[in-house]
Amino acid sequence: MKNYTITVNGNVYDVTVEEGGAGAGAAAPKAAPKAAPKAAPKATAASGSAGSVKIEAGAAGKVFKIEKNVGDAVKKGDAVLIVEAMKMEIPQVAPQDGTVASINCAVGDSVDAGQVLATLN
Repeated sequence: MKNYTITVNGNVYDVTVEEGGAGAGAAAPKAAPKAAPKAAPKATAASGSAGSVKIEAGAAGKVFKIEKNVGDAVKKGDAVLIVEAMKMEIPQVAPQDGTVASINCAVGDSVDAGQVLATLN
């Protein structure tokens, strides 16, 4: 038996492969998924500090587009970034007026529901 660790689309699998004897046929590999390691969030903050108002992902998905930059003024309801989930584009909006203090993700990043994506001052 041989053990392998395989990563497919960010999911890590520990796989054990049995070598079949003569005439035994191919043995089916046994795979057990395990949690993929989380990457540290990419922070791009003005003056290196995060704001006190958090903008969190409403659903798990991928960051599709970043609409605002650090330092931009936003009004309540303005889209700061867009997350794609299940073929839908979901704007993540400012919960109140303010200034973008940090963007904690990049286009293409996978995000979990509730993950802080940006902050405002």
